[in-house]
Amino acid sequence: MAYDEDLADRIRSVIQDQDGVTEKQMFGGLAFLVNGHMAVSASGHGGLLLRVDPGETDSVLREDGVTRFEMRGRAMDGWVRVAPSATASDQELTRWVQVGVSYAGTLPPK
Repeated sequence: MAYDEDLADRIRSVIQDQDGVTEKQMFGGLAFLVNGHMAVSASGHGGLLLRVDPGETDSVLREDGVTRFEMRGRAMDGWVRVAPSATASDQELTRWVQVGVSYAGTLPPK
């Protein structure tokens, strides 16, 4: 499944003024990196693939439309999927994008 190009455009509009942002195709989607660290992606499976503070994974998972990201059957702390229904409004999308950008911004530049 290809990523949602409209979602990618919406993400771009949210982070257009953020320093250090680059785009890269990753995990079957279009990822937005901050200083070399993935922050958020328009997922090839629909919705967002989002980077979060690993210590906050469980609390983020309590929110509607959020599930744990799994890679090769292994659950990954610090990575979640956000369903399209949880990013329907620009306000919701902005909130989630800022979660990913804020966390990625705390990491040392690559």
